[in-house]
Amino acid sequence: MFPYKTIIKLNRLAKQTLYLQLTNQFITLIKNGSLPSKTKLPGSRTLSQLINVHRKTVVACYEELTLQGWVESIPQKGTFVNENIPVLQQQKLGEVVKEVKQDISGFSFTINKILNRTFPQHFDDTFMYVNDGVSDVRLAPTKEITMLYKKWANKKSSINELGYGTTYGNDLLRETLVTYLNETRGLNITKDHIIITRGSQMGMFLAAQLLVSDNDYIITGETNYSSSDTTFEFAGARLLRVPVDEHGLSTVAVEHLCEKHSIKAIYTTPHHHHPTTVTMSAERRIHLLNLAKRYKFAIIEDDYDYDFHYNHAPILPLASHDKNGNVIYVGSVCKAIAPVYRVGYLVASKDFVDECAKLRRFVDRQGDALLELAFADFIKSGNLDRHIKKVVKLYKVRRDLFCRFLKSELGDYFSFEVPKGGMAVWVTLNKPLSWESVSKIAETQKLIIPEWQRYDMAKTGHNAIRIGFAAYNETEIQELINRLKQTIKIINNQID
Repeated sequence: MFPYKTIIKLNRLAKQTLYLQLTNQFITLIKNGSLPSKTKLPGSRTLSQLINVHRKTVVACYEELTLQGWVESIPQKGTFVNENIPVLQQQKLGEVVKEVKQDISGFSFTINKILNRTFPQHFDDTFMYVNDGVSDVRLAPTKEITMLYKKWANKKSSINELGYGTTYGNDLLRETLVTYLNETRGLNITKDHIIITRGSQMGMFLAAQLLVSDNDYIITGETNYSSSDTTFEFAGARLLRVPVDEHGLSTVAVEHLCEKHSIKAIYTTPHHHHPTTVTMSAERRIHLLNLAKRYKFAIIEDDYDYDFHYNHAPILPLASHDKNGNVIYVGSVCKAIAPVYRVGYLVASKDFVDECAKLRRFVDRQGDALLELAFADFIKSGNLDRHIKKVVKLYKVRRDLFCRFLKSELGDYFSFEVPKGGMAVWVTLNKPLSWESVSKIAETQKLIIPEWQRYDMAKTGHNAIRIGFAAYNETEIQELINRLKQTIKIINNQID
């Protein structure tokens, strides 16, 4: 007789009920062949005595096994392992058994090298990270947003928001953003021209999937936001790069490429070019819009940090001047508040927005309707504007402090221009020093400089990266500069 008494082990302290524990152990014994097809199981009274459980536990187990199809009960004969269950293919003798079966799949799938990124490992809290230019999440108005979220969650009428909704995003937020963007960005849109996304990256992904067929040409800057490169290449695009100078993307170079190739789209961050932070001149903005009309390509305008301009008022986006339906305008609210609030938008012609809404159904069915309602209230009440005004004033102070320390303490090793806006400084490391050597030594000083290679996807050798300042307070800025200074000192000592 099968040694049920020694094989079956039940844990009376576990959360799972005894009959389910017993059921799952029987399933394992059947799958691994210990209880072959047609094996007769002991009677409920016999098994209950063998493993010291109540007979009702065994009866419930057998009923569950029968319902799942693992066993069958034959009147007057007993309970048997289902004869129709095939033998599960086991490891052959001599084959290496995988210790962790989930590490390697048993099927083939596409591994796309385009998606490869080397993210920094996690270090303890004594380490500092050089960031790309992000907001200080400690300043996020979480209390106000939480209160608004709770308000909507507690409304009886909100029960309608808990099911499946429109793929365009919550109607109230769309209407609110239409008013807000028309007033603050000079747009002239209606609700038909906007879809809510989970951040600007989602908008960019939707646009790329709809625009690009295999080997279509997309124009980007020689320096460019690396995630946009990946997004377009993943969609099957071929990238053509143009120079970026103090006036932004070279539209003359764009025009030359249009004369040679059929261009599907151009990606740009004209307000504060990513990564260099420069602002595209008015002359080039109009030139680019005229080129888009003439050559019938799309302009994907990523206005990732529109609100953060320090020397004068923010410059109106390309979308505000678009009269021909060429601009796809993507942005987000989370950049201004905190990345965790995944609320973004894509603005374009109605036909393109409609197609985005169709595709979105199969990417991310819908966003958090209650969060979207909370943000609609947050914007309409003026809280968003008040928050932006507060943090812009603070970030300007931090920018000035960071640039002053960087100049006074490390001016012999780094070159940079004080950015007019944004949350980062474009810092060039003077040669012969390299970011590869600096990042290695910096880690010994508990300073992590992640993915410095992504700032030169075109491999021009410019030797520059973005260093964010907005997320650090005064003490943290001083500490970051000190660690960077100590890093350079160590490298110099090694050279000497």
